[in-house]
Formats: sequence, structure tokens, C-alpha cells
Amino acid sequence: MSMIRSSVLRAQRLAPSAILARNASTSSYAISNVTLADVEKRWENMPPAEQAELWMQLRDRMKGSWGELTAQEKKASYWIAFGPHGPRAVPPPGESSKIFLYTLIGVGVSFATFYSIRLAGRPAPKTMSKEWQEASNEYLKSQKVEPITGVSSEGYSGPGMVQSK
Repeated sequence: MSMIRSSVLRAQRLAPSAILARNASTSSYAISNVTLADVEKRWENMPPAEQAELWMQLRDRMKGSWGELTAQEKKASYWIAFGPHGPRAVPPPGESSKIFLYTLIGVGVSFATFYSIRLAGRPAPKTMSKEWQEASNEYLKSQKVEPITGVSSEGYSGPGMVQSK
């Protein structure tokens, strides 16, 4: 209630010229059809300042009654807001195949790098041989390591230390 009362008091304090100036700034005249003609074709080539100015004019017009907007203004504002330009632009033809080709090249280079590193690398350590790992199992059994659930337990049927095939 106090908010309503304060806004009424503020409105009473405004001079009539201030009220007229406020109403004049919110209502604007229709944007010319020449300005809006073929905006779909011209938008990408327009300088950013001109794009911003046109959008601001349309935004100011849309603040008022939408019944006052012309069909050209409605069409232009919709196209500027949701049209296929900028980040929503349709990719040029051949771009998908180019992306696919470069991806394949990248995967091929990574495989070549991986195998060249593997060829230049050292052989597997001797502890990775199956014989060494089976000998490790026998050693663990002789030392009675993990007698409850491990290799030394009764009826154990797991691989133990054997990882190689």
C-alpha cells in the first residue's frame, strides 16, 4: 500500500513537461519499410553499429502495443532474434566432410605416434612373464600369505599373481 502511495506522490511532483517527455520517449514511429526491406539478406553485411541501431529501434517499438507494429517490423524482429545468422548460421557446404577428414587424420596420427613409441620402448619386464607369475604364486603359498582368503587358503581357485596369458 505504501508503494502505491509513494508512486502517486512521485507522479504528482513531476512537472507536466516531464510526463510528456516520458511518454514521447516510449512511443516511437514505425520504422520505414526501406530500412526493413530484405533485412534477412543485408543483416550479415551490415556494420555492427547499424545492426545495433536497428535492433534498438525494433526493441523500442516492441515495448509498446504489438498491434501498432507493422508486418515488416514483426517479421524483421523475429528474423533478427531467431534467424539463421551468427551462431545459428547454416554451415557452408563441405564443412562436415572436412571435419570428418581432419578427425580421421588426427586419429591416424595418434595411432602412428602410439605404435612408434611402443616400437622404440623397452620390452616388457621379466616379472610380467607367465612363468615368473606362477613362480610368485608358489612362493606365496610356501610363505602362507593370506591364509584366509588369498592364494594360501584352502580351495583357492583364483589366478593369484598371474596376469599374463
